[in-house]
Amino acid sequence: MKDRVNLAPVIAVDGPAASGKGTIARALADRFGLPHMDTGLLYRAVALNLWRWGGDAGNEFEALRACDDLGFDPGDPELRSEPVSKIASMISAYPSVRTALLKRQQDFAAQPGGAVLDGRDIGTVIAPHADVKLFVTASAEVRAQRRLKELLQRSMNAHYDDVLADIHARDERDAGREVAPLQAAGDAITLDTSDLDADGAISAAIRLVEERLKQSA
Repeated sequence: MKDRVNLAPVIAVDGPAASGKGTIARALADRFGLPHMDTGLLYRAVALNLWRWGGDAGNEFEALRACDDLGFDPGDPELRSEPVSKIASMISAYPSVRTALLKRQQDFAAQPGGAVLDGRDIGTVIAPHADVKLFVTASAEVRAQRRLKELLQRSMNAHYDDVLADIHARDERDAGREVAPLQAAGDAITLDTSDLDADGAISAAIRLVEERLKQSA
């Protein structure tokens, strides 16, 4: 039998905002030579459309319309701007928006060459049969510090207390929405990155994934 580590797995990486899941997912994609999808960018792209149109993030119908013709440049800096981040967090709670983006994500996960996807419902909804599921987390305080550093590096005006409040609000929206709430899949491996730097988190994630793949060989 072939070593499962050398095959093309599907890896699901979930977790709350600023937990480090995106950095880990990109590193895993590089390690295993797999295509990577940051599913959060889809919601950010919808949010950016809505923002540019001057649409109302509090209106589900308008948010759904912003899903149409969803072409975007992943390198567009506005996708990661704070206004777009807040809108994305709001509209991701709408069932119709999640349904509109569902097939695109599932098709990516189902491609024969394997894939790495990160988001908040990959292991529970998008790819429930993924070979490996990671749930990446960290304390709200640590995540707020990370987000604050990121914002300040972009020369944005930000304060720790405001960022922490936003982290708590996002966590509540993500965990409390009716459709695909943020939660660890029953067979997910939890990785707490609170006390890890980026290199340490990546090393730990690679080790956990390789161990799980060997176990399932």
